[in-house]
Amino acid sequence: MKRISIIISTFCLIMTYGQKVSDYKYVAVPEKFTDFKDDYGLEAFLKKSLKGKKYIVIKGDKRDWPSELKDNQCSVINADVLNDSSLLRNKVLLQFKDCNDKVVLSSKGSSNIKEFVGGYNEALQQSLVSVPVSSPVDMGTTTTQLAVVNEVKEVTSVAPASTTTASVSPVEKKAKRYSNGKLDLQKIQIDANQFILADSNSSVPFATFRATAKKDVFRVKLANGDSTIGYFEGKNIIIELPQANGEYSKEVFSGK
Repeated sequence: MKRISIIISTFCLIMTYGQKVSDYKYVAVPEKFTDFKDDYGLEAFLKKSLKGKKYIVIKGDKRDWPSELKDNQCSVINADVLNDSSLLRNKVLLQFKDCNDKVVLSSKGSSNIKEFVGGYNEALQQSLVSVPVSSPVDMGTTTTQLAVVNEVKEVTSVAPASTTTASVSPVEKKAKRYSNGKLDLQKIQIDANQFILADSNSSVPFATFRATAKKDVFRVKLANGDSTIGYFEGKNIIIELPQANGEYSKEVFSGK
């Protein structure tokens, strides 16, 4: 039963915490940011930057949305720029909210330029650094989620006392454990091409791995929304973690 609860918890957490800005294809941008008396070129700069990151920008007014988006408003994420300035610096707070008004990403930027147009735009440019490139997913039930549900059903239908190795569902087998000395994670296989590394204690997903065309190399989506790569190296799992300076660090999770 403990194993079943872990799988169910993981599934729920994927649905609750899985959506990231990069999961969206459409971003709604208002014609005027309420925190600013004048536009200062912020709307045009934001739209241009988001288009450069492969998002489709639409108007903030839902009455102007295409009918398919009106019928599925949760497929759109809403962007806003807030004035976070101090006496000495022009600052902005870039926010993205989902259809339930929940903040998905909040990023600050600041500038020493005192002139408003130059200062606010430089601050917005800085805040956009943390916005990932669009890599949209289906906002409905995904194949991965369905796979977990089906596997949970299989586990609950097996009698614990009489189960043999041949009849055990893949997720019922003991999860492999990995550690980098600070985090203890368990590997949960979703299907032949996907698995999750989740916290051993809370079952919170740390990273989702999807197979590539190269053996033992995976596309990795981290819990914070960052995308990177991971691979097997002997009995270890290696993840290249993106750093603030644009470089990557090699994080080694040793198999136990």
